Amino acid sequence: MATLHIEHSVTDLPTWTAAFDRFAAARKSAGVRAHRVHRRMDDPNYLYIDLDFDTEAEAEAFLAFLRQNVWSAQASSPALIGTPQTRILEQVTGA
Repeated sequence: MATLHIEHSVTDLPTWTAAFDRFAAARKSAGVRAHRVHRRMDDPNYLYIDLDFDTEAEAEAFLAFLRQNVWSAQASSPALIGTPQTRILEQVTGA
């Protein structure tokens, strides 16, 4: 399993959440098996998003989609502040 880990700040969580929800079908068709969204206790406008895929290639392809089609257009990513920090992770222990 590969996890696309994303970190970024937002101006408004409800606005960001509505935009995130609009891409549910795109996530599903790209192979996202599960997702988790966390925010910092000391900064509720800083988010951590984990998207799980079967393969690294799927994670890389979806990251390219986000960069080209979502984060590059303010209308597609309202409330996003700055450029998201990303990395693709491999699980080594746990359930």
